[in-house]
Amino acid sequence: MDQVRPEASTNTVVDGKYYEVAKPASIAERLLIVARDRIYSDFLTAMRPTPSCTILDVGVSDVISDGANVLERKYPQQANLTACGIGEAIEFQAEFPAIPYVRIEPNARLPFADGAFDIVTSNAVLEHVGSADNQRAFVRELSRVGKKAFITVPNRYFPVEHHTAIPLLHFGDGTFKIACSILGKQSWTEQENLILMSRSLLRRLAEGIDRSTSVGYTGLRLGPFSSNLSLSLT
Repeated sequence: MDQVRPEASTNTVVDGKYYEVAKPASIAERLLIVARDRIYSDFLTAMRPTPSCTILDVGVSDVISDGANVLERKYPQQANLTACGIGEAIEFQAEFPAIPYVRIEPNARLPFADGAFDIVTSNAVLEHVGSADNQRAFVRELSRVGKKAFITVPNRYFPVEHHTAIPLLHFGDGTFKIACSILGKQSWTEQENLILMSRSLLRRLAEGIDRSTSVGYTGLRLGPFSSNLSLSLT
């Protein structure tokens, strides 16, 4: 889970800036761990994996911390997992040597056959793939290679924006741009880096896919202000 978009160079950690708010041992990291543990629980409930299910995790993090790669940290049948991401992920592979890792290209067809996995999952990736067309293509690719899919993203209506720690002003695009400009965080207003996600937007990205679709809240549960959103395709 937790993939980012910028292309990686040799031995470069590409996910670092996505964890700038959640510093190790900080309150933000503790909340992140709680949220991702709930996401993992909701993944199990929605997908109901059996011990023999094959699972692909698209966009694992090359940042190794207690808040990253929750599936790899918690899922008991590691031999049934396959991970992929856009970096070399040397630290990831050292941390999880039993899990095969496949390096992929941003916004390209996944190097797996149709229906190759029982379940495909991806956390905190969809908001970073660029345009709405890229997002739709990403959702379709996960649906293509997996018989079921579970996709999660940050909820733009969580009171504190995940990537910048800006409170409330991210509810509107205009106020978010102003706040980012004042704080020197303009890169987060660029579509190629971040598209803030809502339930309606997430639902639209799955239109036309011949699967049963469910959009819900996950992570820190605060009703419509919950920290994360989930899209289940079954």
